[in-house]
Amino acid sequence: MIPPAESLLKYDNPVLISKSTDRKSPKGRPLKVSPQQVGEQSTPVPTPPKSKPTSTDTNKQEDEEILNAILPPREWTEGTQLWVQQVSSAPCTRTDVIHLEELLDTKLQQRQARQTGICPVRRELYSQCFDELIRQVTINCAERGLLLLRVRDEIQMSIAAYQTLYESSVAFGMRKALQSEQGKVDMEKKITDLDDEKLELKKQLNELKSQCDAIEKREIERRQIEEKKHVEEIQFLKRTNLQLKTQLELILTPKK
Repeated sequence: MIPPAESLLKYDNPVLISKSTDRKSPKGRPLKVSPQQVGEQSTPVPTPPKSKPTSTDTNKQEDEEILNAILPPREWTEGTQLWVQQVSSAPCTRTDVIHLEELLDTKLQQRQARQTGICPVRRELYSQCFDELIRQVTINCAERGLLLLRVRDEIQMSIAAYQTLYESSVAFGMRKALQSEQGKVDMEKKITDLDDEKLELKKQLNELKSQCDAIEKREIERRQIEEKKHVEEIQFLKRTNLQLKTQLELILTPKK
């Protein structure tokens, strides 16, 4: 595991905790002493009195425990060595805050964080800066640091909820896009089929129009022929009627 990257949160120097190659030393043999030495050591040696912790040390220890609970130490391994690095418990000054602001601006520029929109780099750096502010506040007032911790957790929870909502909306949009794309393909196929059907119907319409025109032409010619035949037949009947009438008149006319 590689060592953790540099952070805006101020840490103490890393401490070596253990080595995986460490082994327990073999049991030592009991030391042989002479009776004279035993007699010499038979006199009891008074133990030094234990120093009682002062209230200042107790408060400092409690603040450090609260600080470690708010901002847990980070651990990493280098080869077979386990290193632990705790957050710094040194009080901060106004100069430290100004330096933190300058360092934040420098980091944002070095890592090319975007100024607007969603940017994981900007979010990470501002989160580190907020943790550093929590550390600085907790050193002076643990209760205020715990309250800021609640604010930080609430912000992170809200961001996680927005991220989940964003991912679900993106997935929903992708599904809708795929469905619309599939629907577009189906609609294009349907349009092509309807265009082909339209051309086929137009072709049938033209054929039916041609047949209708041919039928009308034949009917007109047949009607003209029938009308002509009818006129000739009428004229023939009129001539025949006239002849018969003339003959009838000749027959009915008395001879002188």
